[in-house]
Amino acid sequence: MNFFTKVTSALILTAGFASASVYTLDSSHTSVGFSVKHLMITNVKGEFKKYDANIDFNAATKSFKVFKANIDTASIDTGIEKRDNHLKSEDFFLSEKFPKMTFEMKSYEANGDEGKMSGDLTIRGITKPVVLEVEDLATVKDFEGNSRVGLTLKGKINRMDYDLKWNKALELGGVAVGEDVKIVVEVEAVEK
Repeated sequence: MNFFTKVTSALILTAGFASASVYTLDSSHTSVGFSVKHLMITNVKGEFKKYDANIDFNAATKSFKVFKANIDTASIDTGIEKRDNHLKSEDFFLSEKFPKMTFEMKSYEANGDEGKMSGDLTIRGITKPVVLEVEDLATVKDFEGNSRVGLTLKGKINRMDYDLKWNKALELGGVAVGEDVKIVVEVEAVEK
């Protein structure tokens, strides 16, 4: 490889890395939510109140280099204290032993303002691959001139895969709590 080719290659690589930036979550405009069927007829919704994330985002290509999130399982909030305490117990998250659940992106497939984020989700020490759909990906300059990115992450997991197995059979058939959990995360992050 001649000198000119080496320099050109180095500049291209440097430009690619330079355009990716580290972003921090704006927790006042971010939510980590879920919903699950109750008694087979309605959805119960909840969210986690404490979380953080490492995000490395390239605004020019609308793609992610890093997306890693930690969620405090004891911060679960469904609006009913008794239910929240049950969800923190051994029947579900066992928050005392497993205080965090994590998601770590392995790959991102960009498609304009949408995409697919594939990664590993760990709950109760059990790690499984998941794919999250990315919707409404957008960037903007805020009132102070900071670059911000916003997006919605949607997915579905089977809670049984993560040993969240508590349930009760209903007298006329079915169960108290559905197995499928829908995930909806609204993210807003600001460039460091």
